[in-house]
Amino acid sequence: MAEFAYRAARIDGSLVDGRVAAVTKELALRQLRAQGLTPLSIDTADAATRPSSASAASPGSPSAESLSRPGKARAATHSTADQAHQTALGAPRRLFGADARPDHTDVHHLTGELAVMLRAGLPLDRALRVLGSMARKASVTLLLDDLLRSVKSGKGFSQALQAHEALFGEFYINMVRSGEAGGQLGEILERLAEHLERVRALRESVVSALIYPAILVVVAVLSVFLMLAFVVPQFETLFNDMGEALPLPTRIIVAAGHLVADWGWLLALLIFVVSALIRRWLSTSAGRAWWDGWLLALPVLGGVVQKFEITRFARSMGTLLGSGVPMVSAIQIASDTMGNMRLRAAMAGVAPAIKQGGRMADALGETGLFTPLAVNMVRLGEETGRLDQMLLELARVHDREVQSGVKRALTLIEPLLILVLGLVIAAIIVSILMGILSVNELAV
Repeated sequence: MAEFAYRAARIDGSLVDGRVAAVTKELALRQLRAQGLTPLSIDTADAATRPSSASAASPGSPSAESLSRPGKARAATHSTADQAHQTALGAPRRLFGADARPDHTDVHHLTGELAVMLRAGLPLDRALRVLGSMARKASVTLLLDDLLRSVKSGKGFSQALQAHEALFGEFYINMVRSGEAGGQLGEILERLAEHLERVRALRESVVSALIYPAILVVVAVLSVFLMLAFVVPQFETLFNDMGEALPLPTRIIVAAGHLVADWGWLLALLIFVVSALIRRWLSTSAGRAWWDGWLLALPVLGGVVQKFEITRFARSMGTLLGSGVPMVSAIQIASDTMGNMRLRAAMAGVAPAIKQGGRMADALGETGLFTPLAVNMVRLGEETGRLDQMLLELARVHDREVQSGVKRALTLIEPLLILVLGLVIAAIIVSILMGILSVNELAV
């Protein structure tokens, strides 16, 4: 087991030096992150105590040699990285590959770590270099290298992010732009990290709540398939001599079992093709509009979906206003964070109404999407000059309502799925029993 000397930043931005014992450098980094520290440099204890020109040139700097070494290695292979850059960032995502494209989880981690480094006093270019040297995915390293090159060429950080708008999004870039304008990039990135964490937590709570119903559906389909493919054919020889004397339900179940047993592969292929065509259609604007409208029309889940989207809008809007983004621009950006096209279209008239001198509370009330409580909270925020805080409070209120709404919906859906599964299996069993009873009657 080796010993590593490190310099890291705490959550409050203060620096700490120390040593950690680990088998590999990667495990040492994990230990530091588990302690809530953001590593700035790490090297073996022997190398850290060995004198170097870099440390002599800047005494007191956090392991300048270990920080500069990855940058020198990348500079030597600069042309190779440039050639592979677009390929790595645009390559198809692999399920378990380490070189998968950067995703929203990577953006969340990078935002939090970059905020800590900037608050600790590191310049932006050096912080990007350190993050690139510690990235676990090759595509994330290339992304950070591209951002570093753009920053070094004289571009602002928001301008560097503009080339990767598909990954970061307009909301993220505008937040960074406001932080640059106010000289508070570290604080803005910290606020961004908190926003991304709340959005992730809300999304994961909804997804985790839907796992059990999804498992029930899969079990129901597999159970019916196995009964028709393997159980029902066992009785087919018993019913062969009955012909038309078999009860109609039994004949239907026997025919279904024969179809599944003989043509199951064709049915599976047909289901796969139909599913692919449906997914492709839903990816179009017409299909997406139909799907979003259908979701909103559902009896119980429709209200939950609407509050979930309003929560995303309120949190984004409050975060943007708190960061100094103008109201009209904030409304347009926050509206684009809503995933439901029907709700996004309903918000299209809010920004023009405010441009004409209207109040935001009145414009939101005219959309018909917001509850009286939400409209009154926005109106109170406008009157007291705390609109950003009231919007964030509205998002927290709707967070709780969304979670309770999902629980209520699952309370109704789970027994319904179990009941449907039980009825289908019972129908198969009763049909077979009816056939057996008919055979016994003919035998008598």
